[in-house]
Amino acid sequence: MAEVIGGESRACDNYGGMNSTLGGRTGDLVSSDSLIDSWTSRDWRDGVCVDRLLAHDHISVRTCNSLYELIVLEPHSAEVLVRGGAFFPEFTRVRVAGCSLGGSFLKVHGIYVGFRIELLTDERMIMTSSVENISISHGSPVPPQLM
Repeated sequence: MAEVIGGESRACDNYGGMNSTLGGRTGDLVSSDSLIDSWTSRDWRDGVCVDRLLAHDHISVRTCNSLYELIVLEPHSAEVLVRGGAFFPEFTRVRVAGCSLGGSFLKVHGIYVGFRIELLTDERMIMTSSVENISISHGSPVPPQLM
């Protein structure tokens, strides 16, 4: 049985729907999670850290724009096979750097609702649109042709 994290689709924006003002001036709209106090006090129960999963666990991630399938290969380094979105039509080996709101804070190896996933290939970094929900299935074998 799959564990599901996140809820129904919501309107997507660049900041995962978590806006606040900074300095009280109009136009100074920033993500509240971009503030260090908000980041360090965040609950972090609405997602998963890939390095805490097991090899062969499967993760399905629905973002605002795409559906991604991930198969964990090396949990300690967050290496996965990923398929989905415009950049991964076939399973491709990548490393989940983590998730962010597009700024300077990165939740290392994490995939969290409302955040964008940062995936590292040998050539570049791909950032997804905001995560809407996550489903995790434990312990399915990886077909040899994908290794």
